Parts: sequence; structure tokens; C-alpha cells
Amino acid sequence: MLKSSLLLAALLLPVFSAANAEDYEAGDLRVSDPWSQELPPNAPTVAAYFVIHNTGATPDRLLGVETSVAEKAELHEHVMQGDLMKMQQVPSVAVPAKGELTFAPMAYHVMLLGIKDRSLLADGKQFPLTLTFEKAGKVEVEVSVQKVPPMASHAHKHAQ
Repeated sequence: MLKSSLLLAALLLPVFSAANAEDYEAGDLRVSDPWSQELPPNAPTVAAYFVIHNTGATPDRLLGVETSVAEKAELHEHVMQGDLMKMQQVPSVAVPAKGELTFAPMAYHVMLLGIKDRSLLADGKQFPLTLTFEKAGKVEVEVSVQKVPPMASHAHKHAQ
């Protein structure tokens, strides 16, 4: 019984380690699961996604983003205007107290403009992305580039 429990623990350890390896913390904030889809051929832009968890009793605000792989990184959201879904830049995004904010396709996202080296956005690669928060300060995360988007495990929650 003890041997089988130890074997199970040994087998699950890499799974738990891998899950925790993609979490980045600053103050009461934790940024998890940063990813980007592989840059399609001839596409001038690509988006990055992640989830921000706020365990604190006070809200925070994501003020901006930057990366070395693009000339510009902007905060964007998708909004319905009439019958059309449109993307628009936003100056900042509120992170609710004791809540989470999901950056995902067709929701809030980071748009990377002026890609400097397309090879850095290929499947299996990683690139740095620095998020600047009003209260928590700067958090640098490593964004995993994936050919196929991961399954959405979080409900899309939007803060205004």
C-alpha cells in the first residue's frame, strides 16, 4: 500500500510541478497560464492570453504590457457594436478584489504589433511579456507559444 502511494505521488509530481511552473506572482496577484497561438503565415499580429487572480481585498489595475518580440504590445478587448464584433484598444483593465480576470480569444487580450522575429512565435517557443499593474508593479511572465489553443478551463470573466 505504501509503495503504491509513493509510486502514485512520484508519477503525479511532474504534473503538479508543470502546473505551478506557469504561475507568476506579485503582491496579491497571480498570473497563470500565459499562452499565445503560433503566428500564422503572413499574419502581421498575434495575441497573448493569461488569467490574473487577485487574492487581495482591494482591486488592482493592469496599466500596460511590453515585450521584446514586438514593437508594441497593447491591451485590447472585443465588443459587440450592433451586429458586429469589433476589437478595440483599452487604456487599462480592472482586476477585481478577490476575483479573477481572464484574457482569452474574443475577450480581453494582449495584441502584439510589429513582430520583430517571426521565428520566436513558433510552436513550442516561449517569449517574455511584462505586465505593469497599478499596485502590484511589474510582473514578467514567459508566454508559451502553441499551435493549438489550450482548452478553456476558466469562465470568461470581464472587469470593467
